[in-house]
Amino acid sequence: MNIAVIGSGTMGNGIAHVFAQNSFSVFLIDINQDSLTKAVATISKNLDRMVSKGTVTVEQKSQTIQRISTFTDLQEGVRDADLVVEAATENVEIKLELFRQLEQYTKSTCIMASNTSSISITKIASVTQRPDKVIGMHFMNPVPVMKLVEVIRGYSTSDEVTNKILDLSKQLGKIPAEANDYPGFVANRILMPMINEAIYSLFEGVAGVEEIDTIMKLGMAHPMGPLQLADFIGLDVCLSILRVLHDGFGNPKYAPCPLLVNMVQAGHKGVKSGQGFYSYTHGTKDLVVADTFKKR
Repeated sequence: MNIAVIGSGTMGNGIAHVFAQNSFSVFLIDINQDSLTKAVATISKNLDRMVSKGTVTVEQKSQTIQRISTFTDLQEGVRDADLVVEAATENVEIKLELFRQLEQYTKSTCIMASNTSSISITKIASVTQRPDKVIGMHFMNPVPVMKLVEVIRGYSTSDEVTNKILDLSKQLGKIPAEANDYPGFVANRILMPMINEAIYSLFEGVAGVEEIDTIMKLGMAHPMGPLQLADFIGLDVCLSILRVLHDGFGNPKYAPCPLLVNMVQAGHKGVKSGQGFYSYTHGTKDLVVADTFKKR
């Protein structure tokens, strides 16, 4: 079975990694060759880490890398695919345009999946003539480590396609959980309001960054606090998802905190930009609260 993955960023290279490691031929596609080169290097580095832990052999690492081919031409990359997993930027117009093109370039039997974390699968499917073959396959970050795949059925997604994706997720060693197509699905419909409320707690002076995260880690047994998690996800991504929830439900409880809006407008997007609720430019793995939020 041939798998095409569109987008070679954090999610895309992770998805390519797990498919290739599980003996699938992978076509990794990006408009930028440098991004593809970086993605393959990241996969190789992650596999080296697995070799050092004894979870894969040197030979298995080599075989995994050999199963990945890279393409900058979308048509060429998806031509022989049995499944396409779109992992491009979380932008509805970009995704709609990609699926319009996939309609033209893929085989009629090809399943078209999106790794979107919040955008309607039904809306994405509406720009194709094969809405029964469009489905959500939402992996969690970091993909090689996290077990969950949130499988989202669009309004017209067929039972056959859904069952294939559920089975395929299990072949990857993942645990699939099925959700219907409503704003935020399940994972982000529950997670993002919690993150947003943590930001409001900071915005309103209820507690500081470290205190909020410590309370949630130690009191609720979360592996990382909600503000650190927001930085890890990307504050721009959090804002985008909250806007999808707010627009989709028309409920003010989903309105993004003004502090989040301002941070994104200022370019403080978390780990990816080096600055969010914490600072990531000091050269160590220790968490350092961003200067803006340090106690005066």
